[in-house]
Amino acid sequence: QVQLVESGGGSVQAGGSLRLSCEASGRTISSYAMGWFRQTPGKEREFVAAINWNGGATYYADSVKGRFTISRLNAKNTVYLQMNSLKPEDTAVYYCAAGYPGYRTYIDYAKAPNYDSWGQGTQVTVSS
Repeated sequence: QVQLVESGGGSVQAGGSLRLSCEASGRTISSYAMGWFRQTPGKEREFVAAINWNGGATYYADSVKGRFTISRLNAKNTVYLQMNSLKPEDTAVYYCAAGYPGYRTYIDYAKAPNYDSWGQGTQVTVSS
């Protein structure tokens, strides 16, 4: 399995921006789907965004579309999530996840069980 470490979380006021990073080690992630999920206490982990192996395809939850951008730099084994126009409802622990090659549809990318490696999470808090 690959080890994933998220960074870049913090506290910000509504309307602000944060950039999360997810650095992988143990194996290259250049061939694999990568995703970001988030979770709040008492709720299931929720899909946020995903990207295919070369960055040519990206997928977003409706709640973040137009505000968040996922990207990857395979040369650095790193995935990013740029979050703009943050809202209080974006408050959550954000997790990076590594999947497998060959996903084809939004559903493939959005299902948490399709990812086998997870980071420890980074807290994002948005105040009104």
